[in-house]
Amino acid sequence: MKKQEFIQTYLPLAQKAGEAFRINPVVILAQAAIETGWGQSELCLQYHNFFGITAYGRKNVWWTGGCTQLSAHSLSFRTYPDPLHSFMDYARLIRYAYTDAADASYNPAAFALKIGYSKYISEVNGDNREAYRRMLVSISRDIGKLIAN
Repeated sequence: MKKQEFIQTYLPLAQKAGEAFRINPVVILAQAAIETGWGQSELCLQYHNFFGITAYGRKNVWWTGGCTQLSAHSLSFRTYPDPLHSFMDYARLIRYAYTDAADASYNPAAFALKIGYSKYISEVNGDNREAYRRMLVSISRDIGKLIAN
């Protein structure tokens, strides 16, 4: 899937989740792009998990408890019946577990700093917080330009 196609396909879901949970849809879509490799990851394609959300925590209206492991020793990840459930569960998680990031979401650089250095990013999984932060700012900027046209 090309970047433009990813944006056109999933921007409406990011907008719906953003409206429901008062989060900038640009940063939602940017995070989905990072976590899925612009819609190419197995977790996204087979299980509709666009944000790499693990299967920990309580079930809710958007996640009914389904999970999968991508390999024998991997973490368990949430599975969803469709992309909308993933976008809504992500926005719910950010709004209630990372409130300061959610509140800063209309300033993508501030959001990226708060989420990049939060428990959302797992260095145990090999994530590099600073690289993630820079990538989130850059992709948010690019998405913002594309949807403004």
